[in-house]
Amino acid sequence: MGARHLISMDDLSDTDIVAVAQTGARMARGEHDHPLAGRVVGVYFARTSTRTRTAFSSGALRLGARLIAYGPGDLQLNTGETTEDTGRVLSGMLDVLVARTAADQAEMRGWAGQDRMSVVNAMSAQEHPTQALADLTTLYRHFGRLHDLHLLYVGEGNNTATALALAMTRLPGTTLELRTPPGYGLPADLAARAHAQAARTGAVIVERHDMEQLPKDVDAIYTTRWQTTGTSKPDPDWRTVFAPFQVTADLWRHSPHAVFLHDLPAHRGEEVSADVLDGPASLAFFQAENKMYSAMAVLDWCRSIAPGEDETA
Repeated sequence: MGARHLISMDDLSDTDIVAVAQTGARMARGEHDHPLAGRVVGVYFARTSTRTRTAFSSGALRLGARLIAYGPGDLQLNTGETTEDTGRVLSGMLDVLVARTAADQAEMRGWAGQDRMSVVNAMSAQEHPTQALADLTTLYRHFGRLHDLHLLYVGEGNNTATALALAMTRLPGTTLELRTPPGYGLPADLAARAHAQAARTGAVIVERHDMEQLPKDVDAIYTTRWQTTGTSKPDPDWRTVFAPFQVTADLWRHSPHAVFLHDLPAHRGEEVSADVLDGPASLAFFQAENKMYSAMAVLDWCRSIAPGEDETA
């Protein structure tokens, strides 16, 4: 049926989303037989990365693939070759291309305009889908389920938040409440997609731009770095706007059993206090490790994913 691409959460069916998280959990248990043996995976990162680049590189090697790594100055894209031509050329040599840019997803769609090489979005301007899948793998491994979870997201409506919204609203019974600073919420078009998905599946998504009347008894509280990779904020006073949205231990008054999630890197004392990030509720570094297992699951899905353990999860 040709290559399968993961450029947006929309490229996954509802069943796929659950299956990838469950496969990630199986990968964490070492339950695989090197399904990428004989395959070649290219890793192209035009932006800095610690976790995602290492996760896909290590994950590909653990699955038996060979690896070719490209830096931001290595491809002829820099000299004007089109993304379509680049994709056609690489597809004759690679089985999968994992790419991170700060550009529009249309660039990745250009690479995906062939049916031989899978293209995986390891972060674009609009979405960070592999981060959302790492988040779901973390939740599945911790709670043993993906249904009926309640998450509170605090911070900017960036590409991590967008991917999380587009993932959580595909899962029946889940509730995602976002508290984003005024002027820094989810992009309107992507928020509309998430709300439409929630209406279809029975999930709930709510976004507010204040920290009043916070929900109680949530399962997880999530934040991200305020100054995300490859972006800048035009408002010189943005830190004043963001200050009320810092995640501190005070949030646990409303949800004493909640776990803490952060996609890292973190700036202690900005988006999160040190006692939360390094405290007993924090799953942030467990979440980082799960990036590798979910990356392995994504690579497996691209080439021929096995059915999920339990499609009702």
